[in-house]
Amino acid sequence: MMNVSRPVIHPVDALPVAPTTGAIDRPPVRMKDVQGMPGTTGGLILRLSQFVPALISVSVMVTTSDFRSATAFCCLVLAVSLQSMWSLSLFLVDAYALLVRRSLRNHSVVQCFTIGDGVTSTLTFAAASASAGITVLINDLGQCNVNHCTRFETATAMAFISWFAVSPSFILNFWSLATH
Repeated sequence: MMNVSRPVIHPVDALPVAPTTGAIDRPPVRMKDVQGMPGTTGGLILRLSQFVPALISVSVMVTTSDFRSATAFCCLVLAVSLQSMWSLSLFLVDAYALLVRRSLRNHSVVQCFTIGDGVTSTLTFAAASASAGITVLINDLGQCNVNHCTRFETATAMAFISWFAVSPSFILNFWSLATH
């Protein structure tokens, strides 16, 4: 038989209700959204600052005729293309959330944002680092007059700027996920 307390055996007395004052009747304070998190104006600005350099990097690299000469440059185009699509889609989600005044503090949504930011930032950083190494090698070999070194450097720098802008988004999303 289960050992369960029944009201007949152990009566429960009602606790006296304390008189209420105006200070106690206030609703609990909800923590404000940290700017930079999904669904905030800061998050919208961060997504835009990720998208624009990524788009510039892709545009500069694709308009260069010989970017296919090195695998690192092809990887840069793929990684930064993924970064620009990811940032644009989350920019639109953030803009919609702000327009309809919705919070994006759902655990599943934050988890998706965190994983996506982690993957895209890692790919962007790896591709930008590899491209920087190849650009330095081309420059050291004296092949800059044949190749488009300034375009390669510009695309790589824009990829690093995009990665730098993804980092706060990833950290804030990860922090929100960890404190949930």
